[in-house]
Amino acid sequence: MSDKFQDKYRIPSARAAWWDYRDDAAYFVTICTSGRKHFFGEIVDGKMHLSEIGQIAQKNWLEIPTHFPFIRLDAFVTMPNHMHGILVIDHFFEVSNDDSVETLHATSLQQPPQLNNQSTKNEEMAAISPKKGSLSSVVRSYKSSVSKQARYSHADFAWQTRFHDHIIRDEQEYWKIREYILNNPKRWAEDKYNQPDTQ
Repeated sequence: MSDKFQDKYRIPSARAAWWDYRDDAAYFVTICTSGRKHFFGEIVDGKMHLSEIGQIAQKNWLEIPTHFPFIRLDAFVTMPNHMHGILVIDHFFEVSNDDSVETLHATSLQQPPQLNNQSTKNEEMAAISPKKGSLSSVVRSYKSSVSKQARYSHADFAWQTRFHDHIIRDEQEYWKIREYILNNPKRWAEDKYNQPDTQ
């Protein structure tokens, strides 16, 4: 794939090229605010106290399975400047749920027929856009929803452009990551994401 789109250099994807991020698996996801600003609240005595935007971020996280029925939520935590969570893609879980569940994102993904002269542009955009049903599409939708709601009260709210993911490969790794997430507020003093707030 070309490193350029519309004559602009693109940053290579942080995703593993050898993995299909639509596959059933457990993913450890970290999403940071832009500049690691402390939009979501503060840690006091080892406990997270959510700001208004922090409450929005947490509420939207809990609603992910409503919009993406193939997603199961596991341990997660809202920190002052980032979110940690385990997202499980599980298509069997989706099929076994009530068929009447509607996904709010589905209609937005249905595009009207395009004119012929737009087909090349559409193909280029499709090549660099998250694939439907992928981890990236879920995170992008989440970030977009939080941003839209947060900017009503805090116009400069923004996420870091990328997010970090780790494919959880076995049960031992799963329990280690889960413990890290749940104890993150208690260990905030040593956390690599704990940077002075620049607001």
